[in-house]
Amino acid sequence: MPNPSPTSIDELMQRAHNMAGLRLGDIAFEHAMRVPENLKREKGWVGQLIEAELGALAGSKPEPDFAHLGIELKTIPIDANGKPLETTYITVAPLTDIGGLTWEQSVVCHKLQSILWIPVQGERHIPVCERRIGTPVLWTPSAKQMALLKQDWEEIMELIALGKVDQVTAKHGEVLQLRPKAAHSRIRTESINEQGQTTLSNPRGFYLKIAFTQQILLQAFYR
Repeated sequence: MPNPSPTSIDELMQRAHNMAGLRLGDIAFEHAMRVPENLKREKGWVGQLIEAELGALAGSKPEPDFAHLGIELKTIPIDANGKPLETTYITVAPLTDIGGLTWEQSVVCHKLQSILWIPVQGERHIPVCERRIGTPVLWTPSAKQMALLKQDWEEIMELIALGKVDQVTAKHGEVLQLRPKAAHSRIRTESINEQGQTTLSNPRGFYLKIAFTQQILLQAFYR
């Protein structure tokens, strides 16, 4: 059973700091959750475990995990040097009915207002149950970071609106990127083609690039 949701930011941060140094297996035992042998087919398991421990409420809803506190929760796998091992998923990208949508109205913007980062050992040679949780980081983007995120989002969304979603690659964007978001390439969803007609494409998601999240962690631990 998940823990009750924290009633304040201080309570949330206390819980997050109490996890630091613990093994995933220790927390899984407390919640009677089975620990997978590896995360190939259960990529979201670590996030679900941390959500249960911290009392996150949102789940897959298009709002921050702790909506009443205005905080999004993100686990981030790191190597022995503290470098993120993968990009960070933010939310599904809208591919239709996007006329008039602004950055300020977007789910991406709402979810990036304030993030609680939970670093977790992510190197594959460490058994999942033995991986330890790191020191939490509560991050609010600076004006410069928010401007970069907004710029990337607007450029990507313009390409989607022009029917060029299939031409957008992970190289687009300085800090934010668009990537396929589906279990396999056969999954299709509605999008707009260059003639403005409805067509089918692979679902897409917005992700933060590794260099950006690495900078967030570096600023938090070495300032």
